[in-house]
Amino acid sequence: MMQWEQLLSLRRHGDTNKRLRIEQDETRLGFEVDYDRVIFSSAFRSLQDKTQVIPLSKTSFVHTRLTHSLEVSVVGRSLGRTVGKAILEKHPQLQKVHGYHFNDFGAIVAAASLAHDIGNPPFGHSGEKAIGNYFLNGNGKRFQSKLTKKEYQDLVDFEGNANGFKILTESKNGVIGGLRLSYATLGAFMKYPKESLPKRPTKHIADKKYGVFQSDTAFFSEVVDELGLLRRGDTSNLCFNRHPLAYLVEAADDICYTIIDFEDGINLGLIEEDFALEYLIKLVKDSINTKKYNALSQASDRLAYLRSLAINTLISEASAVFLKHETAILNGKFSEALLDKSTYKAQINDIIKISVEKIYKSNEVIEKEIAGYKILSTLLDTFASAFENYQANKATHYDHLILKNFENVLSQERSEYHYLMESCSYISGLTDGNALQIFNKINGNI
Repeated sequence: MMQWEQLLSLRRHGDTNKRLRIEQDETRLGFEVDYDRVIFSSAFRSLQDKTQVIPLSKTSFVHTRLTHSLEVSVVGRSLGRTVGKAILEKHPQLQKVHGYHFNDFGAIVAAASLAHDIGNPPFGHSGEKAIGNYFLNGNGKRFQSKLTKKEYQDLVDFEGNANGFKILTESKNGVIGGLRLSYATLGAFMKYPKESLPKRPTKHIADKKYGVFQSDTAFFSEVVDELGLLRRGDTSNLCFNRHPLAYLVEAADDICYTIIDFEDGINLGLIEEDFALEYLIKLVKDSINTKKYNALSQASDRLAYLRSLAINTLISEASAVFLKHETAILNGKFSEALLDKSTYKAQINDIIKISVEKIYKSNEVIEKEIAGYKILSTLLDTFASAFENYQANKATHYDHLILKNFENVLSQERSEYHYLMESCSYISGLTDGNALQIFNKINGNI
């Protein structure tokens, strides 16, 4: 069984002495420092121009990855505090002996939630697919013979969660250990604590995707060992059960994209307002104040009221499910997302189904995703070819111009995998607008 004392580790990359909660400065608590470091990072700031639902949208009220991440962090903080209060009542030694407070749980989940999309490439999930497709079916397939099976899988199944772990922890430009977040926050961040292979070995929620590239397995192993995460499967692969608080990060994300993407669809006119309000009312029927609701004359006010009520309803629901199954979660026996156990699962699924049909499959989204495929494939092919020529000592003047932004990592001793991951990471760090701008320059359009 996993132990909360280990799971709430304040340790950071490079620490030589143990950080004790009882010795923490309450005005600069380590878990709250994690939140600050994410907020002030350039990777987080770039989310302001990255797609949440509508790529390259010029509509002001549509969410970006940044506004979505901020909202997820707020929901995550509430989930963490609610659960934390109950955990401390159940395990009083955490507070009496070790000095933990219920706000610590909220701070950990809020920081991990804030960072949950930090590794996502431009153009939403189609960005991940565009990168993977380049290596699986495009010109990048030529590199397969030069990579291990796991290295190649990292590329053909490029994963924003694994890239997020890389961004948060990678030593770069003289900064050792990346953002140096606490291991507790890194654990809560890792929704899929496994390598890219074997792919989906079980139906367990932690096996749905993967969370670490081959380039980052050494530090990943250090984190899971410190936290005491339980190994799953045989010892030949890195595959672990989730940190319990990762379930809350996932729930915060699920709550926000279920309700707020739906709200975006309404505001964009993709979903009929009256029709949509009915579905939200079904979700909050047990807590709605009918008199208050009917007194709201503006549809936008009614929508805001229902959105707030729906989020509060699902926060309470997810917290209750977590606490009911806490022992199973600590034992690694809980294999579903929290909201999959919700009594509101049918209502949630109805809302998601409408969002898929009306928003995610709308012409505007599809047209921009098509453009995203072309843009990212072109950038990736340009960078990969330049690195390939450099490594073979055949780089042209054009290749050197292309590699100008990679001068600090250039070395002919580096492997193909290293250069391909550098290309993918660089492209993932671009905003939608940056990617379009570089694409235009490559095509001679200044």
